[in-house]
Amino acid sequence: MPIEIERKFLVTGNDWRAAAHKVVPMAQGYLNDLAAMDTGAMKASVRVRIQGDAAYLNLKSRELGHTRQEFDYAIPVADARDLLALSVGGLVDKRRHYVDVGGHLWEVDEFLGDNAGLVVAEIELGSADEAFEKPAWIGREVTDAKRYYNLALAARPYSQWSEAEQAGNVD
Repeated sequence: MPIEIERKFLVTGNDWRAAAHKVVPMAQGYLNDLAAMDTGAMKASVRVRIQGDAAYLNLKSRELGHTRQEFDYAIPVADARDLLALSVGGLVDKRRHYVDVGGHLWEVDEFLGDNAGLVVAEIELGSADEAFEKPAWIGREVTDAKRYYNLALAARPYSQWSEAEQAGNVD
């Protein structure tokens, strides 16, 4: 069973941009909604993503936190476009910037559209207690804050957050 161990952080400033070695545009949508996950009616999110010139169907278990089951399958881009048309909630558009720091790959997501203004960084780890270097542009950890999950951003985008939420003053 594939396990993802991932931590998520807010990003401060723009110093990460100069270190990015690759940028990939992404558009993604969900075939189930946040309410189905919150009520327990579904135990996994079902995501469709077009990532550059490739497409994927992804299932991720509903646990909050840094460790979840994740299944990722390549699919034809034409199928992904058709599936995106079936998405519930809004589409999540972003640019993913890849930044190497201290032997780890950071994925910095710069959101566009209704989520413009939000920038988060994720790091995947081999174990929950693995040590890693935090670059100076890493801010507050939001791994356990559900509103930063892409599924939540599809349902209630950053543009709909209060000023306090956008400032990171509300959990």
